[in-house]
Amino acid sequence: MQTDTIVYIILSGIIALFLALFQYAYKSKIKGRRAWLLTALRFVSLFSVLMLLVNPKFDKTTYYNEKPNLIVAVDNSESIDYLNQSQSAISFVNSLKVNEALNENFNLEFYSFGKEINPTDSLSFNEKQSNLALAFERLSEVYNNSISPTLLISDGNQTYGNDYAYMTKRYKQSVFPVILGDTTTYTDIKIQQLNVNRYAYLKNKFPVEVIATYNGNSTVNTQLRITVGNATVFSKPITFSKSVASQIVNFTLPANRVGVTSYKAQVIPLDNEKNTINNVKNFAVEVIDQKTNVAIVSDLLHPDLGALKKSIESNEQRNAEILSTTEFLNKSNDFQLVIVYQPTNNFRALFDEIEKLKLNKIVIAGTKTNWSLLNQLQSNYKQQQTNQTEEYQPTLNQNYATFIVDNLNFSEFPPLLAEFGETSFTVPYETILYKTINGNDIDEPLFATFEINDKREALILGEGIWRWRAQAFINENSFNTFDNFIGKLVQYLSTNRQRTRLNVNHESFYNGNDNVNITAQFFNKNYEFEDNATLTISLLNKDTNETRLLPFVLRNTNYEVDLSGLEAGNYTFTVKVNNENISRSGEFKILEYNVEQQFLNANVAKLQGLADNSNGKSYFIDNTSSVIDDLLNDSRFATIQKSTKKVVPLIDWKYLLALIALSLAAEWFIRKYNGLI
Repeated sequence: MQTDTIVYIILSGIIALFLALFQYAYKSKIKGRRAWLLTALRFVSLFSVLMLLVNPKFDKTTYYNEKPNLIVAVDNSESIDYLNQSQSAISFVNSLKVNEALNENFNLEFYSFGKEINPTDSLSFNEKQSNLALAFERLSEVYNNSISPTLLISDGNQTYGNDYAYMTKRYKQSVFPVILGDTTTYTDIKIQQLNVNRYAYLKNKFPVEVIATYNGNSTVNTQLRITVGNATVFSKPITFSKSVASQIVNFTLPANRVGVTSYKAQVIPLDNEKNTINNVKNFAVEVIDQKTNVAIVSDLLHPDLGALKKSIESNEQRNAEILSTTEFLNKSNDFQLVIVYQPTNNFRALFDEIEKLKLNKIVIAGTKTNWSLLNQLQSNYKQQQTNQTEEYQPTLNQNYATFIVDNLNFSEFPPLLAEFGETSFTVPYETILYKTINGNDIDEPLFATFEINDKREALILGEGIWRWRAQAFINENSFNTFDNFIGKLVQYLSTNRQRTRLNVNHESFYNGNDNVNITAQFFNKNYEFEDNATLTISLLNKDTNETRLLPFVLRNTNYEVDLSGLEAGNYTFTVKVNNENISRSGEFKILEYNVEQQFLNANVAKLQGLADNSNGKSYFIDNTSSVIDDLLNDSRFATIQKSTKKVVPLIDWKYLLALIALSLAAEWFIRKYNGLI
């Protein structure tokens, strides 16, 4: 309590006592005990009222017991069922739920995980992927500031995401793996990995790499076969032994027809193999008859150039070259699209060549752009010249109708640096991204596209795109979202396809464990995004003739339907808009592959290493009798008594008001009873 508050309390006591004595002791007719009693009551009333005015503050300490959390994370993937461990896992989880001592000493929290992690009360063991690293990452966001030992009930086989062995550096809790499986080893040959490009070019040969592994002690001979339907297109004998436990086979296959071709890679099983599913792996290649060549022309050195090249070439159908103006003029006929980066005085001949060849282009302007020249070289837009720069952040135009643009949280991206001033267009254009300054949308384009004289062009008013690609990786742990955005822009500009009111986006084939998502955008007659339309997809399995009708769901600026979980096969589809005579059709293929059925054993070594690195302990599911006792007897997980200290003002103490009322009432009653009123 502060010194001035103590002084005010003492003064309040003196004033209250002085007023009480003046009332009942100075020249008062009341004498004896009644005078002293009335003086005391008046003092209490006055002093209490004055204390409310001073309103001193007091520390209030409360004590409570905090139990540690016990996190139970259960692997809900198909591999658990495939290893015949599902019933053991369910029985163990149920024993944890009903254990009274465990519930008395811990706050039990149950989660199941596959590709994602969710709180759960039931287990189905039907997840197509298992991502243990994501489970630890999500749990660390919730429990890193508390005592939360973690029971990990899993076979330790991860099929998706980052390596979970390194997650103990981020997840600060002790992990107690309960291993679903045993250490028994079986003789087994499997295709460990198959590397092949998604695309090939007509009349060319494409490379394939197959990595096959062997688990056993004797020398065995087998054969690798690649088949298309019933035809064998490649075969090679391979030999394994205890000392030669892996073989890498490289070969090429011809691309003779356009479209998607499915292949089956198979290592012929041994007679005593327990798991023959992992001997086979299906793959597909889409053969295309041309490749888009993109020229990135600049006389400057800038990290944007490398970022654009990486984004464009993330799609194997495209090739990008960084060239000077002179280099481009020497080979201009080789390209279908030109990216003109910050044109300077040397670009006059370049623009003449682009105009002569009628090439589509992207113009990227920045702080080094010669706007005086650029305004002369074309008449589609003019930039106000101020010789000042400004940082512009992007905002997505929800009504952009030319192609599907996914919202990458553009508003959180770093700003682009560009010429300050208004950009005026003399041709009709569509804005992809608007300029934003300090959170204020100024209704001017940052990214824009337009079509004029059967040519397509894009204008990007700012440098620093490399920061966007880096930010996308920070947000998603992947460059894919940003690369797809640039890829769609390049695809639009490198073709002459007319825009439509209904755009559908899908892949030509999907691997068996991939998410199968088809997205669509629908626009009204003014090409404004329609967010209240009803879209449906009619899906036909060409192998079984089974038809399904599913609705699309609106997600931000796209309509989306999730077809994950479909059986392997060939599918055709038609997307329709209700009450509109508009539809789009397509086809795709789902390859047969179940990654969760590739394992014969639990990954015992990795789970035991996880336990050692996190100061935990590992157990096998058949020997879990000591798990509960070990957790209860571990001094690190004892219940902790904690306290909270609050500063409470006197005015919040309701009993003081009751004391004032009681003292005033008693004083009035005594005076009334003795005829003093």
